[in-house]
Amino acid sequence: MEQVSAGTLKRAGKVIAVHVAYRSRAEQRGNVPALPSYFLKASSSLSLSGSDVERPDGCELLAYEGEIALIIGTAAHRVAPANAWAHVEHVTASNDLGVYDLKYADKGSNVRSKSGDGFTPIGPGLIPARTVDPSRLRLRTWVNGRLVQSDNSAGLIFPFSQIVADLSQLMTLHPGDIILTGTPAGSSVAGPGDVLEIEVDCVSARMSSGRLRTTVTQGKVPFASYGNAPRTTDADREAAWGSVEAAGLAPKGLNTELRRKLTSVGTATLSAQLRQRGLNNVSIDGLQSTRPEIRIAGIARTLRFVPNREDLFISHGGGYNAQKRIINTLNDGDVLVMEARGDPGAGTIGDVLALRAQVNGAAAIVTDGGVRDIAAVAALEMPTFYTGAHPAVLGRRHIPWDTDITISCGGATVQPGDIIVGDADGLVVIPPSFAEDVADAAIAQEHEEVFIAEMVTQGHSVEGLFPLDAHWRARFSEWAKSHPNPAALP
Repeated sequence: MEQVSAGTLKRAGKVIAVHVAYRSRAEQRGNVPALPSYFLKASSSLSLSGSDVERPDGCELLAYEGEIALIIGTAAHRVAPANAWAHVEHVTASNDLGVYDLKYADKGSNVRSKSGDGFTPIGPGLIPARTVDPSRLRLRTWVNGRLVQSDNSAGLIFPFSQIVADLSQLMTLHPGDIILTGTPAGSSVAGPGDVLEIEVDCVSARMSSGRLRTTVTQGKVPFASYGNAPRTTDADREAAWGSVEAAGLAPKGLNTELRRKLTSVGTATLSAQLRQRGLNNVSIDGLQSTRPEIRIAGIARTLRFVPNREDLFISHGGGYNAQKRIINTLNDGDVLVMEARGDPGAGTIGDVLALRAQVNGAAAIVTDGGVRDIAAVAALEMPTFYTGAHPAVLGRRHIPWDTDITISCGGATVQPGDIIVGDADGLVVIPPSFAEDVADAAIAQEHEEVFIAEMVTQGHSVEGLFPLDAHWRARFSEWAKSHPNPAALP
């Protein structure tokens, strides 16, 4: 197999990278793009397998991103997706390295944060594109021998052919140009001494790039005062490491103003706004509330139960188990969400642990299993959402297994840090990145619906009124001048 050489690097007139292309990465970040977007990396950032990469002095967040690199073989200009793959000559492994400490200075361009010397190693082997199925390529990343990323090209939101065709609409892709096609979930931070390895292979064709190996070293030359110096925020740390927990940061709570906004509107309205943004599967179904008159909003903490197996219950079910541990660490405004597989055949929470959750400041408990001691639990000020009452202890059906992981509850996926909003209509799961926008839009929607209800009460037909057409929207604008939206006020 042909190897990546210094000549390969010299041929690269352009290095183009896709921002977000894998579904796993998009879902991790809470926002799935509708179309691809790109940035450029300097060709001088290219390096060969076995090279070192320097974490610049003063920087803490050198992030690795294992990616599949496409190397253009024949010029592509305004090619159709159906013909785009024919312009790709080789496939290989790449590492889209960058320092988050300088992203603020780039103002979106990624020029300095992504284009340092050695920040784009590729290789070592070149897989002929004609020999593989582009939808069946596997990508894996190891840090110090530990597998940290594993995905395949079937997990792409945008197939390679779409990326090549899209880029060729405005710029000619020349032979030797390199396209980095995005990284899956699992990207994180590397430090001095870490060894990064990335491999692309096609199992069915028995073809592999071999492992691209890069060692991280520590830079010793500080940045001069005539340019932007490294600067890092907790938001940068969370983005670079991949999560609040991985970054070692305290979990973020729900600020008072956002909680006020979310609890000022109904979950039906929030659900409608989430649907407009493409999120249809965010309701936790089949549960009832002990306090349906109370609206709640809080940050998800998660607990997973597995089906009872007697030998495993001995090791995980008794004593200071996972359920007791997470309840003991709940903070003000947290919502404990429990996965019980929709099995109501035993209690998943009782009066004492529910009381402990309330004392710790929890906003609510949510379980798709049963609740015991229901009268005492229902008497608490804190709502509990549940499938039904049951007298048996959880050991009849469940083992508390692990905490603060992605779970399924009532048919919805819930991740730690998601925002849970509940009322008499039910529960919705809001990805944090959507929350402010959804809350503001829901408040505006309910203000319109107050006007619509008033007009219907006066005898007007709903035609053109619900939803508002141009005529009725003009009427609403006039009405709103004398009827300010109280929920929109801080």
